Amino acid sequence: MKLLRVNETFVSLQGEGHFTGTAAFFLRFSGCNLRCPFCDTSHQSFTERSEDDIVAEASGHKPRHIVVTGGEPALQLTSSLVDKLHAAGFFIQVETNGTLPLPEGIDWVTCSPKGNPVLKSVDELKVLYEGESTDLSIADRIRAKEYRLQPLDTGNPERNRAIVRSCIDCVLQHPRWSLSLQTHKMLDIK
Repeated sequence: MKLLRVNETFVSLQGEGHFTGTAAFFLRFSGCNLRCPFCDTSHQSFTERSEDDIVAEASGHKPRHIVVTGGEPALQLTSSLVDKLHAAGFFIQVETNGTLPLPEGIDWVTCSPKGNPVLKSVDELKVLYEGESTDLSIADRIRAKEYRLQPLDTGNPERNRAIVRSCIDCVLQHPRWSLSLQTHKMLDIK
């Protein structure tokens, strides 16, 4: 039996993107294939868990929306775990950097593209907006149902305000994109 490296699990509200405000069970896998300087998630530690243990824990909570994230979930997410979660009645959302293929059957793929993405079609493309130099041409390479710009959180409140204002201006100039905010940070929830 293959064991998966799980960084943490918790129940909260989805804080960003299409499903903002949705009650969800979060499954955060450990590890990532990239080292982004702006990453705001500590995902290195882990406990090894079986797929059955993960499904049993998730099933013990009311939300039937599961957000599989990381690190980079594509490093560990398996078709068999996807099948087991579906059999237990879960809607599966994956948050990925897009650099690795994903198993079939995922209900909603949110891609925040980094590096050299291999995914060509996703449900939601979420680009971190760093300022006017943000490259929106990724939308020409990855098809999506929804396109979102999310202001980068630099940790500097003054710089963050400037990035948010610039991001709003960008959305107004490029209406294909919509604004995504990290509402979980605003609400001070996990």
